[in-house]
Amino acid sequence: MRCLMRLSHVLVLIASLGFPHLASADKLVVAGGCFWCVEADFEKVAGVSGVVSGFTGGTVENPSYKQVVRGGTGHYEAVEITFDPAKVSRATLLDLFLRSVDPTDAGGQFCDRGQSYATAIFTASPQESALAQAAIKKAEQDLGAKIVTPVLPAGPFYKAEADHQDYYKSSDRVLTRFGVKTKAEAYKRYRKACGRDARVKQLWGASAPFVGN
Repeated sequence: MRCLMRLSHVLVLIASLGFPHLASADKLVVAGGCFWCVEADFEKVAGVSGVVSGFTGGTVENPSYKQVVRGGTGHYEAVEITFDPAKVSRATLLDLFLRSVDPTDAGGQFCDRGQSYATAIFTASPQESALAQAAIKKAEQDLGAKIVTPVLPAGPFYKAEADHQDYYKSSDRVLTRFGVKTKAEAYKRYRKACGRDARVKQLWGASAPFVGN
């Protein structure tokens, strides 16, 4: 019993010292158009341990992909980013996000139109909201244009179907208008055809962090 108590005290002491490997993971939920693209971008960021594609912001519980893109659910295509705040800050991730999309477009993103493809930042506390607003203000100054990306209260996040996770690097084969391709190949063709990188580069120039992903 004494050994267990001593071990408990040691663990509490180590945690109180804030060792990086004991820091709890944090989450950031953003909507940036096609969630395949946002997932592909942020899984490459050091300090990010995972990105999940899904839906949030609407009124329908556990919606399907078809329901969301058809409209009427109120949901956005979004991603949930899990990160280690000792390695990458929320502020840095927000800066990267705003420079990876067209935050001046309220009608969707690139070739994908409609509310479900619009941009948004979801926050769970006043502190998170303040960070998001500060990131938007900084991005507006850098861009010299009005940013329309809203900061919205966080709600339930629903994970998309399995076939939408890690789409950009999947070797599973799908039928496309270009014939049968792996999902990874289909993703690259979609991203180029949709004009995502071209528009982001036009807006942000050298500040665009993920062009070519």
